Amino acid sequence: MLGRLGALWGLLGVSLLIGWAVVRLTPMAVEAWGMPWGMIEWLVAVPWLVFMLVGEGYRGFQKGFAPRVAARARYLRDHPRALHVLLAPLFCMGFIHATRKRRIVSLAVTSGIVVLILAVRMLPQPWRGIIDLGVVAGLSWGLVAIAAFGVRALTTERFDHPAETPDEEQGRDA
Repeated sequence: MLGRLGALWGLLGVSLLIGWAVVRLTPMAVEAWGMPWGMIEWLVAVPWLVFMLVGEGYRGFQKGFAPRVAARARYLRDHPRALHVLLAPLFCMGFIHATRKRRIVSLAVTSGIVVLILAVRMLPQPWRGIIDLGVVAGLSWGLVAIAAFGVRALTTERFDHPAETPDEEQGRDA
């Protein structure tokens, strides 16, 4: 029971974090639509949106982050520890009980995102809204991917995505 609660809390917590970002960024993206756009804004907005859907949504979330989050939720379901269950969203994002490489990558990506958020906040409209539009699209794709992979990870017999835990790393070395 503890493992199931941890897995669900992990998936829900990660989804709430991403959903909160979508909710916070959407008004800025919508505000940009209310401003006059010239050719340059369209020439930036359309490729940016496509880039974010492919780069962040498909490659970042669907091919990387979402299956890993789901695999870690499945691992937590099958190997519950009280602290990991309590911190399940952090566990599922790879900040705790992860391989050294996974922890470093998770911290580096999170730090990079924070820097980008601070930089984008300084942009005037419609540029901030154009950037936020792409981010909202990519994050929304990510939410769907996390839900889909989460359901598969917790309901199927096999889920062939690595959880990147120290246990898996030791199994490869043996």
